[in-house]
Amino acid sequence: MTDVRLLDRAEQQVSTTTESGALSLAAKLPSLIVAAKEVAASVTYGVHGRRRAGIGETFWQFRPFVPGESTAGIDWRRSARDDRIYIREREWEAAHTVSIWIDRSASMGFVSNLALQPKSDRALVLGLAAADLLVRGGERVSLLGLTRPLASRGIIAHFAEAMLAEERTAAYRAAELPPNLVLAPRSQAVLISDFLSDPSAIAARIKTLASRGAHGHLVMIADPAEETFPFAGHTEFLDVDSSARLRVGQAESFRRDYIARLEAHRAAVQQAARQRGWSFLPHRTDRPASEALLALRMRLEADVLGVAR
Repeated sequence: MTDVRLLDRAEQQVSTTTESGALSLAAKLPSLIVAAKEVAASVTYGVHGRRRAGIGETFWQFRPFVPGESTAGIDWRRSARDDRIYIREREWEAAHTVSIWIDRSASMGFVSNLALQPKSDRALVLGLAAADLLVRGGERVSLLGLTRPLASRGIIAHFAEAMLAEERTAAYRAAELPPNLVLAPRSQAVLISDFLSDPSAIAARIKTLASRGAHGHLVMIADPAEETFPFAGHTEFLDVDSSARLRVGQAESFRRDYIARLEAHRAAVQQAARQRGWSFLPHRTDRPASEALLALRMRLEADVLGVAR
């Protein structure tokens, strides 16, 4: 399915972002970085390590000694204050690697007057906020195919600089699909896009990424106008990727067929994710970014802990 830039001539005006390239990204990144930090902070409460016993340096809890287990973990100072023997447990801190891909292709620039921000801006805010949240939780995070895994508290700035540097290269062209890479076993991927490409191409790319056992999460960004088709009367549809255009006299007559086709497309993308045990999270740009980030955080934590695959 091809995403379109929509211009309604019956006074239901829909706008679209027309800037592209590094200049555009550089201009809006400062505000997006601030927004990403605010969104991350809004769901940071309670973020900690893996919350299970294991190898690490951070104290987790004392628990009673069980006869037959090793005495190496006994905390004699704590045991001396009671009539029981206690084991000092540390929190499991084995970092995982999470690779994030943020779609910056032309279709992501679409924004209607029903949305809070363009799809591209929302994807960047979510991707950067997720990276910050993951690092705070002890994970290592990379931009898929662009940076090495990092565990720096300045992860948002690192990612912003990497994207700017990439867009300044002469050969740069924003891709509609994530890089065709094979992820390491037990790693995770977060793909943030409108996923308006051919579902078979999306399924093939997920298959490659997951071929060695990596788990992943798809966050599908949609503008409310793309889902509700709020157009009526004489309307002109422009393709953002070409010069193609379509003029119709009664746009409302297409609404039912359009919505049915969109639902079928979304179901196909969701099935492509589920075939590999990946999760699928739809998110509309008229909803708060924190809502999607919180849902994504829960899925990431469940995956790391082995609760959901």
